[in-house]
Amino acid sequence: MLSYPNMNSAAETILIVENDPDLSDLLGRQALQPLGYRVSLASDVPSAIRLAVQGQPDVILANLNLPGLSTKDFLVALAAQGLNTPVIVLAEKGQEQGVIQAFRLGAHDYLLLPAREAEVVAAVERALAQQREMRAREKLDEQLKQANAELQRRVRELTTIFSIGRAVMSVTDQRVLFEKIVEAVVPAAEADLGWLTLRDEKSKAFLLAASRGLPEAWARKVGQTLDDGVSGLVAMSAETLEIHGKPLEKFKVAMLGKSVMVVPIKVQSEAIGLLTVVRKIDKVFGQSEQTLLEAIADYASISLVNARLFRALAQTAETARAEEKRKSDQLGQLQQELRSTLQVIGYPLELAVSDKMGPLTAQQKQALDVVQAGIKHLALLLKQHKI
Repeated sequence: MLSYPNMNSAAETILIVENDPDLSDLLGRQALQPLGYRVSLASDVPSAIRLAVQGQPDVILANLNLPGLSTKDFLVALAAQGLNTPVIVLAEKGQEQGVIQAFRLGAHDYLLLPAREAEVVAAVERALAQQREMRAREKLDEQLKQANAELQRRVRELTTIFSIGRAVMSVTDQRVLFEKIVEAVVPAAEADLGWLTLRDEKSKAFLLAASRGLPEAWARKVGQTLDDGVSGLVAMSAETLEIHGKPLEKFKVAMLGKSVMVVPIKVQSEAIGLLTVVRKIDKVFGQSEQTLLEAIADYASISLVNARLFRALAQTAETARAEEKRKSDQLGQLQQELRSTLQVIGYPLELAVSDKMGPLTAQQKQALDVVQAGIKHLALLLKQHKI
């Protein structure tokens, strides 16, 4: 193998497979290298195959008259390796049949020897132009695939956020809501498993509320503390934590996967819940996944705040009902006492007014009549107002 030096490291590479050193020199040093191409030489097919596989040349010039393995064998070997490098066959007059066979095996073009420098350069440039166009199409296809994948990811994220937002507004059972959140988050974040824990208001411990993909020993701890080793850090800082690789190995959660993200569910900068996702492979969770999980955590926070407000309102309403019942009971007791008192004082007053208890002076009778009229009016008021 021989390579001509070239200062342009970004130049395209031409592999010349030729056992005649004079022809190799003519094609390489005199015709192609002055134009800025990098040139590699091989004198036999085994060397050419090795160079083609290792160097991935942009164009190959190969003589049909090679010793040992033929150029046809070379073309078959290139196809077997999955290489689609354009091959320009060098042939002599009278070898038209061999050229046709080479085309059938994948050859791109041919030159009849002896060839002029201009013909060699023109053939190489035609092949390179097609290569550049093909690579441009491949690059565009790759960009389109990436753009499509990104669009699909964004649609998936928006669909997830929309479905969770709708669930927050419609699902009244928080246990069902949290299960829906975890079920949606794990695939949207391209994770393998995940769970949601909530802080108990009395013990302040974070208890498992919902999960997906957890091992049975972990999943059955619903309503209990789930010690994964990293959640405590997020509970204290109330900041999202992403950890993977070697740093993760010191934590208990490492037995579940190799990449973890924990997002706090916050109320006024205080963590009241934690949303955790895990990947089994060491693939880092990126900014897009963090943004998605934090948006979903905000929805969960809204649900928790609404539940707190509902409980507070329910407690206030219960307290008001109890106070109203107490006052109603007191009023009823007062009513009964008033009726009883009116009945007690009514009879002796009637006796006194009717002189059955002895004669009264006009002034006494007048005073008792006033009292009796007042008692009758009070009784009438009690009856009219159903007191």
